[in-house]
Amino acid sequence: MTISVNNASDSKTVNINVSQQFDYSLHQGFRDAYRNVSAAGTTFKVDLSKATYMDSSALGMILLLKEHAEKLGGRVIISKPNESVRKILMIANFDQFVTIEN
Repeated sequence: MTISVNNASDSKTVNINVSQQFDYSLHQGFRDAYRNVSAAGTTFKVDLSKATYMDSSALGMILLLKEHAEKLGGRVIISKPNESVRKILMIANFDQFVTIEN
């Protein structure tokens, strides 16, 4: 269970990479990944290509990230969820308020 963070060369994008299980055990690391970002218009891209599982606490973490992004005038993109994670996102209607990319 890990989270890694890197900033894109445009300095307006923060890439948050989640691997294995995305659950409450990642709460602090996920929050630390974005809480000190204060640049207006920042895009937070959450790469879930290596996440094998997501629970309701992960959905809550994404909602908190979305709230933070909106305060900055930015947005959240969820990238490359596998089929089971995508199904969870769709059941929770996350496609209604964040961009989900393949």
